Amino acid sequence: MILYPAIDISEGKAVRLVKGDFNQVTVYEDSPLEAARAWVDAGARFLHVVDLDGARTGSPKSLEHLEQITAELHVPVQYGGGLRTLPAVRDALRAGAERVILGTAAFNDIDFLDDVLGAFRERTIVSVDTRGGNVSTSGWQETTQMPAEAVIERLQNRGVRSFVYTDVDRDGMLGGINFEAVKRIAKVVRGRFIYSGGIGSLEDLRGLRDLRQVNLGGVIAGKALYEGRFTIAEGQQALQPEPVEGKKPFRAVPAAE
Repeated sequence: MILYPAIDISEGKAVRLVKGDFNQVTVYEDSPLEAARAWVDAGARFLHVVDLDGARTGSPKSLEHLEQITAELHVPVQYGGGLRTLPAVRDALRAGAERVILGTAAFNDIDFLDDVLGAFRERTIVSVDTRGGNVSTSGWQETTQMPAEAVIERLQNRGVRSFVYTDVDRDGMLGGINFEAVKRIAKVVRGRFIYSGGIGSLEDLRGLRDLRQVNLGGVIAGKALYEGRFTIAEGQQALQPEPVEGKKPFRAVPAAE
């Protein structure tokens, strides 16, 4: 699995929210570029960047930060927040995003979703953010009556192959993971998904690894990294499969000269 350090941008700064609450915000770095640089310098191989202002208002507000990050750091970035029109998606890809993350519009505008999938299917992820098991939209400000599993099934039937699943009730709390919920989501997802929400320790990462869900492709961590609960290297190591007992690790044998 891949560890994705999170860079959430609000008012031009790298921040973290508590349970998606914009009234509970902590600024960790005045420059999103420098926050990204710190993770890449520490060994991050991929970045998860979210435009919180875009998610709340409905149109991208941080494309210039995305462009700086991708131009200077040369690591793949998945980017979301306010991508609710096809031109906005194109702008994010032109700014350097490797993949775009769709949220609210993927649920509310089927024509938009079909257009994006038709043009950029392999570069599109849909974020399924939940409160109490139901999907939350509009930058986590509104919660629907739609269960996450039903929404994922509906989206897959329209051709979505990749998801981010976020437990908003746990996001920014460092309090651990509802592993049963993750297993329920894993049973539904036919493609791949990334988990986010509540990561607070290496044990949380090992717990996700030990679920052995082949469709769980990565984990997003934000506050735990900013607050030094573990390093990038430690997090990446914790997500690696443990050697099978009794099986010796592979060692290349030099060819005879």
